[in-house]
Amino acid sequence: MKFKREMLETAAGLSDMLGMHFNKENTVLFPMALQAIEGSEWDGISEGFDDIGYGVFTPVGARGPKRPGGKAGKPAALEVSGDRIVFETGSFTREELETMLDTVPFDMTFVDAGEQVRYFSNSKERIFPRTKAIIGRKVQNCHPQKSFAVVQRILDDFKSGKRDVAEFWLNVGEKLVHIRYFALRRNGKFLGTVEVSQDIAPVRKLKGEKRLLD
Repeated sequence: MKFKREMLETAAGLSDMLGMHFNKENTVLFPMALQAIEGSEWDGISEGFDDIGYGVFTPVGARGPKRPGGKAGKPAALEVSGDRIVFETGSFTREELETMLDTVPFDMTFVDAGEQVRYFSNSKERIFPRTKAIIGRKVQNCHPQKSFAVVQRILDDFKSGKRDVAEFWLNVGEKLVHIRYFALRRNGKFLGTVEVSQDIAPVRKLKGEKRLLD
C-alpha cells in the first residue's frame, strides 16, 4: 500500500509539473515566438527540426532525420559572396577553411579516387614531414617500400566497399601516433581516402573531468 501511495503521489506531481510546462508553452513561449520570428524564418526552423528529429510525434510531410552521408531535402539557402566555399551545412572563405584545417591538432592528407595525393594540412606540429612535391604523386610512392602492400590493400578494400576505416598506432619517441584512414563516399560513390594522424599520448594521460577553464 505504501508503494502504491508513493506512486500515486509521484504521478500527481508529474501531472502538475507537465500541466504548468504546457501552460507556459501555450501562453508565453509560443506567442512570444510568433511575435519575434518572421514568417520567412519558419521554413528554416522546420528544416532544423526535420534534421534533428521529433520527440513526441512527427508532423505530416516532415522529411525525417537526415542520415549520415545522405541528404534529406535541400539545404537552407545561404548568402554567398566573394571566395566563400558553400557546403550543405554552412560556408567558409578559403582563408577560414585553410586556417581551420591547419589549426586542428592532427594531420590530414587527402588522396583522390585515382590514388593521387591532392592535399595535406600544414599543422605547426606535423607528425610526419610532407613537402608540396608529393601533390599529384601516387600515394603508394609516398610510403616506405615495406608499407606499399598494406597501403594498396587499404585502398583496394575501400574501393570495393569491404571496409570504410583502417587504423594503426605506433610509438614515435615520446609520442603515441594514432593513424586512421577513412573511405570518403557520397551517395554510394567512392571519392577517395583521407589519412588522419594524431599524437594521442596527451589524451591517454587524461583522468577524471575538467569542466572549468584554467
